[in-house]
Amino acid sequence: MNEILAHAERGMAVFFGIVVLVVAVVALRNDWKTKGLENQVFKLMLGLLALGAFLAILAAVNILAGKGVEI
Repeated sequence: MNEILAHAERGMAVFFGIVVLVVAVVALRNDWKTKGLENQVFKLMLGLLALGAFLAILAAVNILAGKGVEI
């Protein structure tokens, strides 16, 4: 039973990771040419959000090293 829940959680992590990654990249692309310190910080935050989503996807599909349920 626990393995079924773990696989469901991994599937959800991949799905929502892709959603967050796409939204962050689109928002970053739309704001790329803006100027100003506040906008630069916003772009940095969007880039870090995209990186975190990408790392979450890699962890969910067992590419990153870690302990968990094997697929």
